[in-house]
Amino acid sequence: MVPVMSLIVPILVASVIVFVASSVIHMFTPFHKGDMKKVPNEDGVMAALRTFNLAPGDYAMPLPSSMAAMGTPEFQAKMAAGPVVMMTVRPSGKHNMNSSLALWFVYSVVVSLFAGYVAGVALGPGADYLKVFQIAGCVAFTGYALGLPQASIWGGKSWGTTLRGMADGLLYGLLTGGTFGWLWP
Repeated sequence: MVPVMSLIVPILVASVIVFVASSVIHMFTPFHKGDMKKVPNEDGVMAALRTFNLAPGDYAMPLPSSMAAMGTPEFQAKMAAGPVVMMTVRPSGKHNMNSSLALWFVYSVVVSLFAGYVAGVALGPGADYLKVFQIAGCVAFTGYALGLPQASIWGGKSWGTTLRGMADGLLYGLLTGGTFGWLWP
């Protein structure tokens, strides 16, 4: 067993490598360009929604009041007429990219922490690179990618967007596994 405190360096280095890789993917490649679509008549739709003064949060429409209401002819007519929407309303004003980037880095540290913990419980000091890579990489992939399909299954998110996010998660898992294998005590 390797105590997680002995893995602080690989945890932080893996987090930095994932942070840099994700920045490169999102800023310098077109890989995620198609993840979001522009709403036709964006100004008109925004003006119409603005009149409702929606608080930040997650919304769905139509939204039944209960499971029983889902079967009513009125709800079914709304579903048929559309649009069926799941949306997130964020606070108005300038988006604070620094806070999002900081949260992404903290998330990467947490994923690496769990990858290190599981690998540390499973393996001892001086473990073989490939074994460390396998365990830490698998745990990191799980943390970065396996929760994403829920948004497509339940929220209607495009499977293309989900699969691209999972491909990112695979890369981040490989980078994390490689970093742990490289820096394993």
